[in-house]
Amino acid sequence: MQAELAIQEYLEYVVAQLIKHPEDAGVLHEEKGSGRHLYRIKLHPEDTGRVIGRSGKTIGAIRSLAIAAAQKNHIKVDVELEDDE
Repeated sequence: MQAELAIQEYLEYVVAQLIKHPEDAGVLHEEKGSGRHLYRIKLHPEDTGRVIGRSGKTIGAIRSLAIAAAQKNHIKVDVELEDDE
């Protein structure tokens, strides 16, 4: 499995476990070139706070694990949140 796809599946799985509206969630992958990838997590507005967590600790942990997996595969990733407003 490609590292980019594995990271996207990881993000989809983790986010789905945290939120109340999984039908409104998704992870969009965008290749930015030169080994850089952007993952945008789309959420229902009610779920944004659950994924961010207290003082941003939850999204920070999610990003750290995604970055660690990316470094192991010699790519760079950014993880952003988008709420569906």
